Amino acid sequence: MKKKIYIHTDMEGCSGIDRAEMVPDESPDYPYCCSRLMADLNAAIDGAFMGGASHVTVLDSHHTGKNFDMSKLDPRAEYDPKANKKWWGMLDESYWGSFFIGAHAMAGTINAFLNHTMCPDGIYGYAINGREMGELGIWAMVCGHYNVPMLMVSGDQAGVNEAVQFFSGVETAVVKTATSYTRAKSLPLDDAEEAIRQAAKRAVQKDERPLPFRPLLPMEMKLEFTRADYCDMEMGKEGMERISARCARKISHTYLDFWC
Repeated sequence: MKKKIYIHTDMEGCSGIDRAEMVPDESPDYPYCCSRLMADLNAAIDGAFMGGASHVTVLDSHHTGKNFDMSKLDPRAEYDPKANKKWWGMLDESYWGSFFIGAHAMAGTINAFLNHTMCPDGIYGYAINGREMGELGIWAMVCGHYNVPMLMVSGDQAGVNEAVQFFSGVETAVVKTATSYTRAKSLPLDDAEEAIRQAAKRAVQKDERPLPFRPLLPMEMKLEFTRADYCDMEMGKEGMERISARCARKISHTYLDFWC
């Protein structure tokens, strides 16, 4: 059986990144953060091939999508340049499963490092069919559109806890634990990479894959913003309905219509 794996990445949940001020592009620590992203990603790629993956595609999805050091990427992996300009790049029905490397918890999660949903300063809450979710759930819905399940997630403890709550049968790797919103205690880097490698290997080795994440359609998307003027800016978008000063909703008929 051919098992193509699509790896989606973020940065906040990567190993070794333990202070909020490290992450911004202008930070002197940003190159180090990129190196940690590549280390965690390469561990996942290695584990996927150890588990029997036939092909691995990787997507740089943190912030501007310009965080990969291509000279350090495992040459066995295919880089997705997102030529179609969509968040999900070349993801399609041919993939056996998806990984999320560097995951963080949704906005408002207690004991979670840099928890947020899409826009850290703008989004207070995001819900589908009345269930609060974050970027893990949003990515899994996109995968669900293509009948691709979430197989493996790495990140901080809170992000991993969220994955377990949402995705049956998901393999996980905890690489750090938050001590506050802006601080975390990371595992030794070698231990974190090995945890990712082994979780990825287990995920691909399974003979049967779990069901994809597919909320009932049509689905209600509800956005709660931190300020009323942010909600103002959404009112020109097709199908968006204002329900309070800071809240908007719309009815979506596809998982690819998830707001942004």
